[in-house]
Amino acid sequence: MKADARIIRQGGRRLRSGAVVAALAGAAAVLGVAAADPAPSPAPTWVQESAAPADPGAAGEVARVLRNQEEAWNRGDVEGFMRGYWNSPNLTFSSGGRVTRGWKETLDGFKTRYPDRTAMGRLTFDNLEVTVLGPDAALVLGAWRLDREKPVGGAFSLVFRKTGGAWVIIHDHTSVKDE
Repeated sequence: MKADARIIRQGGRRLRSGAVVAALAGAAAVLGVAAADPAPSPAPTWVQESAAPADPGAAGEVARVLRNQEEAWNRGDVEGFMRGYWNSPNLTFSSGGRVTRGWKETLDGFKTRYPDRTAMGRLTFDNLEVTVLGPDAALVLGAWRLDREKPVGGAFSLVFRKTGGAWVIIHDHTSVKDE
């Protein structure tokens, strides 16, 4: 699969975007609608991103927030990484069986767990699956990895909200994969 390939989920099945076009053309032919010039359809609800997409839609904007976080982390910029989170006392971060509430408390937790560049390692996000739930809400599933002396990684689920024109994480649930 290309790095920017998309997979659309339809009725539980995963279809490559080319398969979706073929399926729509076939359905149009059965219904007697001109398949050569199909009417524009709304953006898919489910999109899997393996890299930041070319299109500037909501899924692309959300994926871009995560890429910006990745870049900030890898510069050693924890505050820059935190720009992807909702700067609110209502932010929630769940990990290790505990829930942290608040942006400052989450920042303090990161600074405690990752006091220097060696502890931070190099962050990569992978297997991003962005689900746009509406014009101002999205769910992201993905994997994370820190490459360092003792590599570590796991899975995450994020709830994004568009507020003040920007997509921000309002809830983060991160787990560590048992090695």
